[in-house]
Amino acid sequence: MSGNRPYSRIEDLPSTLAVFPLTGAVLLPRGQLPLNIFEPRYLAMVDAALAGNRLIGMVQPVEHESQTLTPQLCAVGCAGRLTGFRETDDGRYLITLTGICRFHVADEAKVTTPFRQITADYLSFAADLSPPAETGAFPRTRLVSALKTYLAHRDMQADWESMANAPAEALVNALAMLCPFEPAEKQALLEAVDWTERVKTLIALLEMSGRDAPGGATMN
Repeated sequence: MSGNRPYSRIEDLPSTLAVFPLTGAVLLPRGQLPLNIFEPRYLAMVDAALAGNRLIGMVQPVEHESQTLTPQLCAVGCAGRLTGFRETDDGRYLITLTGICRFHVADEAKVTTPFRQITADYLSFAADLSPPAETGAFPRTRLVSALKTYLAHRDMQADWESMANAPAEALVNALAMLCPFEPAEKQALLEAVDWTERVKTLIALLEMSGRDAPGGATMN
């Protein structure tokens, strides 16, 4: 692939992929994830991506990355294309990754780079390269109702007009990626077999959660 043409075949995706392990952060196909990059090893990772195929794999560690430099990785992550980039005066990168396709971590490559690289197996997730078919069966009313209860328990606000008008996949991706779910819950959303299962899982997580959380936050 060259330029910014979309990937249409998993064969076009690289088998070796630089990965950014980050607890509580998941990327979904066609979702957009903003990231603040400041550690030297990940600044180097972004430099390498910009000089190469502009792909970075987001994957959650099994244990928190603050406990070790090389935490065990979850089995499934998502490759994202670097679609936004800005440098700051204090040496950070503000980037945006757009999700392309999920992958299984087949193996970790032995590399000399400061950032980790894995062998990615995309075969099970070939359907990620095409958006799900929009159908009238999307349970938007139930989803929004569950979200209102979830946010009310956390004293959080949302742009309800945008929720009512957003395309189904964009709405589900945004909620799955931005809601303050536990890391294991976010991983369940990432690993959902298909679009229908992800929607069901998201609604179930919203409806099951009755815990209070510190308030004052806003979702936009």
